[in-house]
Amino acid sequence: MDLGADIRDAVIATSRGVLKGDVEIHVKSSNWYNHRHDQDPSYNRVILHVVFWHDTRTPINLQNGLKVPTLELYKYVESQTNHFTEFGYPYMIQTMPCRRAIYNWDDVFVGKILDAAGQERFWAKADDFQNKLSLIGAGQSLYRGIMAALGYTKNKHPMMELACRMSLIQLEEAVSGLTSDYECLIQYQALLMGMAGLLPSQRSKKYVASRQDDPWVEKLEEAWTLSGEEATMSDNDWHLFKVRPCNHPTRRIAAMSYMLLRYREEGMLFGLMNRLGMSLPNSDCRGLEQSLLVAAGGYWGKNLDFGLPIRGSVPALLGRGRTADIVINVLLPFATAWGYQSSRPDFGRKIFELYCHYPALATNTLESHMMHQLGISRYLVNSAQRQQGLIHIYNTFCSQGKCHSCPLGEDVD
Repeated sequence: MDLGADIRDAVIATSRGVLKGDVEIHVKSSNWYNHRHDQDPSYNRVILHVVFWHDTRTPINLQNGLKVPTLELYKYVESQTNHFTEFGYPYMIQTMPCRRAIYNWDDVFVGKILDAAGQERFWAKADDFQNKLSLIGAGQSLYRGIMAALGYTKNKHPMMELACRMSLIQLEEAVSGLTSDYECLIQYQALLMGMAGLLPSQRSKKYVASRQDDPWVEKLEEAWTLSGEEATMSDNDWHLFKVRPCNHPTRRIAAMSYMLLRYREEGMLFGLMNRLGMSLPNSDCRGLEQSLLVAAGGYWGKNLDFGLPIRGSVPALLGRGRTADIVINVLLPFATAWGYQSSRPDFGRKIFELYCHYPALATNTLESHMMHQLGISRYLVNSAQRQQGLIHIYNTFCSQGKCHSCPLGEDVD
């Protein structure tokens, strides 16, 4: 389980207006303090504390000093049959405008709404990249976008911070044409890991013992020391608690180092844009994902993190599921913006067409939640565009409490 409240992005209608935030659930209200949530900033977004028994008169305080109301369910509990429909779904879900409306629409109409929402999300991302192209340059924009995607939700912002502190230009200029691939990889990993504050010598005591256990680690430490870089992040900047080992920031940073090595001659920007151009004529989605895949080798084929040996199968540094997400959320919208800025509108249009026909990716928890909420089946969400549409509707309407302005609401013509 992640740090933070049980229910995220809740929207609660009250007599004083709409509240947006998180909801924490306990059996007893005293559990709030027993679990030390009042000392944890991860719970500062909580807007309501729901309990079965309210066994304390002490107000619920957040770490930031604000107070949160408590809802006691015990006095409202009657028969469960009053709260569920014959279909087994909570009554609240059955009466949501989108659920009622979709019952009256055919799949073709719902599909068109999802397509339109998916296109809105795509163009919003492309517009965002268009702005960044002018501010920080094309290569840095692409690199920063990929780094953010490598961080997932938990480490997205630290990855973006790392990309700013150790820019693409710095990395590409750290090696010359005469530098061997082996030495390049050392430089890339040392600069990224060192600036991230994640080398063994920079981390907590449990990593100190493993610092000199492997020649590769010694080379990284030495290269970082010789770089002369000083201003670093620290391991406290990263979300490391209960992160799946294969998603650990060190492995994702290592994946970026191999990607830089793969495109060292052309540079990451032109290397990926050329690969994308090669994929367009045949809509080669698998080949495009292949251009980002990074298998685990060397030190990272034996260790999940510094001093943490792999037991069992060896996970890729960057697997197909994550590469597909990067293609859809970063590479394609970036390439569209880059095409228009580079006076290549045909390129931008072809990229958009590829996006519209891109096959569905693995379903994530948010998409599953939306399909359940709307009462639609998986076969209808049969493309990446429609999956993005579900995410766009959730972010734009559901999480904002804007049911009646949503295109899936019953009052839409």
